[in-house]
Amino acid sequence: MQAIVRLVAICATLMLWSVTAGFAQTSPPDYEEWNRVVQRAGEAIDNNRASEAAMDALRNQLDLWRDVFGEESSKSRVSVSTIQAQLQSLGPVPEGGDPEDVAAERDTLEKQLAFARAPARRAELAQAEASELIRAIDVLMRDRQTQLLIEPGPIPVNPAIWLPAWKDVQRSLLLMGLEFSTSWVHEKRSNSLGKTLPIILFYLAVGGLLILRGGRWVRSGLEHMLTREGKISAARWVMLFLLSFGQVILPMFGVFALTKAVYATDLAGLRGDIVLSNLPLLTFQVLVARWLGERIFSRYEDPLLPIQLSNVEKVQGRHASAALGVFLAVNTLFSELARYDNWQLEAQAVVFFTTTMFAAICMGVLSRLVARQGAQMVVPDESRRSATGLIVVFVSRFMLAAAIVSVTLGIFGLTRAGGFLVFAATKTVLLIAFILVIQRLVQKIFAALEGRDDDDSSLAAVLIGAMLVIATMPILALFWGARVADLQEIWSQLASGLRFGDMTLSPRTIFIFLLVYSVGHMLTRLSQSMLRDNILPKTKLDPGGQNAIVVGSGYVGIFLAALVALTIAGIDLSNVALFAGALSVGIGFGLQTIVSNFVSGIILLIERPITEGDWIEVGGQMGYVRDISVRATRIETFDRTDVVVPNSDFISGTVTNYTRGNTVGRIIVPVGVAYGTDTRRVEGILREIAEAHPMVLANPAPGIVFQGFGADSLDFEIRAILRDVNWSLSVRSEINHEIAKRFVEEGIEIPYAQRDIWIRNPEALGGVAADDGAQDAANTPQEPVQLAQKREPVEPDLEDMPGSEGDGDGDAR
Repeated sequence: MQAIVRLVAICATLMLWSVTAGFAQTSPPDYEEWNRVVQRAGEAIDNNRASEAAMDALRNQLDLWRDVFGEESSKSRVSVSTIQAQLQSLGPVPEGGDPEDVAAERDTLEKQLAFARAPARRAELAQAEASELIRAIDVLMRDRQTQLLIEPGPIPVNPAIWLPAWKDVQRSLLLMGLEFSTSWVHEKRSNSLGKTLPIILFYLAVGGLLILRGGRWVRSGLEHMLTREGKISAARWVMLFLLSFGQVILPMFGVFALTKAVYATDLAGLRGDIVLSNLPLLTFQVLVARWLGERIFSRYEDPLLPIQLSNVEKVQGRHASAALGVFLAVNTLFSELARYDNWQLEAQAVVFFTTTMFAAICMGVLSRLVARQGAQMVVPDESRRSATGLIVVFVSRFMLAAAIVSVTLGIFGLTRAGGFLVFAATKTVLLIAFILVIQRLVQKIFAALEGRDDDDSSLAAVLIGAMLVIATMPILALFWGARVADLQEIWSQLASGLRFGDMTLSPRTIFIFLLVYSVGHMLTRLSQSMLRDNILPKTKLDPGGQNAIVVGSGYVGIFLAALVALTIAGIDLSNVALFAGALSVGIGFGLQTIVSNFVSGIILLIERPITEGDWIEVGGQMGYVRDISVRATRIETFDRTDVVVPNSDFISGTVTNYTRGNTVGRIIVPVGVAYGTDTRRVEGILREIAEAHPMVLANPAPGIVFQGFGADSLDFEIRAILRDVNWSLSVRSEINHEIAKRFVEEGIEIPYAQRDIWIRNPEALGGVAADDGAQDAANTPQEPVQLAQKREPVEPDLEDMPGSEGDGDGDAR
């Protein structure tokens, strides 16, 4: 926790320094002072005797100098760019040479360019030197930390060192009490105690009340809200969670008040000050561990997390979590006292092995409970664990391995390594539990906002959970030995950006690009919406042309948004020329089909051989065009299925468009009459039927064609032009109904095919029947038998044509 506070303080100081440095840095860097800093840093690194605090101070100083040199280099780079732009405006030197005035100007600019480049190069060299010194200090500090962990010490299980170890601990406690008693008997401080007595009593009363009763008040409130009837809604769940956090906040306020009261007495000595300064941190560790145990291994019917354990196991989990927090706080306190009183190695080995062993026992208990929970998290109707179950099992095994390895290391004398491992694992487990609890809270908050009570995670809740995991990575790194300076160095490298040739890609550049592009994309969609809904409908363009303009404006808008975003973000397009060339080669070989479809889509939008709503036939598929996108076109068939056709098929293949430009089209209705019927009479009746239909155009007038003499009938055709070809199937059906009706009224026969079948050898059939015993020979015909076979004319399949009864488009029109 102290490392986190320190990290925040250093980041705030650096941010403030970076803001003020932009106004204060007006003169070039003092390179003489920098050389003295370099000499001092080199001696400290070579001797390797400076303390950790001295090394951190030296590193911070080097980091500030590096920022100064970076600003100097950037400032000089601007001057260099300005002079280079002036030289480029003069153009290349012609073959005959420049005129006298131009040559003089060019020579002056070149001298200025050389003069302007000198400070930038010097600053860049100094900046590289500072970075190398910082790297050397970081390597040195990491080596120290590693050496401290792997250096063997006394064996803590050796009884011979227990008594000396206890004497060191006892000496620290006695000195703390002696400091307090000395301050108490001091006459001046005893006299001043009466003046501050009311304040002391007030803080003691508030602190004692909050510490002793604060947790009980919160628990009583939770039980009162949980005993209400009805299911706990998501909003009520969030209120319960926020109320439960009072179990940490109220006692923490009590500890602050108690610390204030002790400081007001002015009785705390040096060691007492160590305890009081760390008391809030120690209390926070204990309370958070206990609170997480209460939330995860809940004692209520509706737990925070769905834990499938018995009540006895939940009690064990709560007790193990609280005990783990206590041993973590004790280890933190003894570490500070050991550092201040310079305990002997024997005392450190015994004390820290004891705390490590008890913490490992608690980790083992929690590992067993977590493993029980993970074993029950299986996929429904299957025997394998879910992804969450696998993660839970992994965490349980990690806890168990950390507990066993830490105790084993301590037994063999690596007490520091064992303590570091078990307590780093403890903090990691507590952090994972905290993330799970907060993620659950986020899910419930979104459920409450959406008015639902289920536990399904929305996309926003999942994204926030992922952001929480990413945000806790620096804290996790601090738990496992990373220094604040290491995180600071990583952040400075990210802030400075990654260089690709002459282009620098930094978080600031990426953020500006995404922001400008998002605004441009939003404006493009808004413009498309205005064109589609407000402007284009008031023009005389057909729907297909309107759609082409809307889609084309979208492509242009997105392209311009990306171009403007790149320019504002400061990304030079010339720097990506090499990448674009490589990409074009990849497009030529691997993405040629996609590019072909894209170009074909652009051609379809410009030429518009087909538009949305057209009735077309392509590649054996017939239907209405519903959407023309960049890669493909979607066709809705008359079976109400969607067929996605690549755009290149429309350009390279044959397309039949039945409604291109207009909906006028022709239908043909065939009909046959019996031989001997008056053909002119049939022609007149068919003409009357065709002209009477409202969908048939009068100009051009429908035509009646006597096709010829068929095998069974005289064949006629009605050829008529419809005002809307989408109704062709319905019109054909209605005309056929009318033909059947009129032919019945006029006595005109529609024939059907007849066939005479002659059996050449009927006796053979009779013989076979007699041999098989299936028929009587007397019943076998002895003469040719004439059989009549009726065959009705086969009507064309009309279901695949538009305008049928199942065609909603035709009926709707």
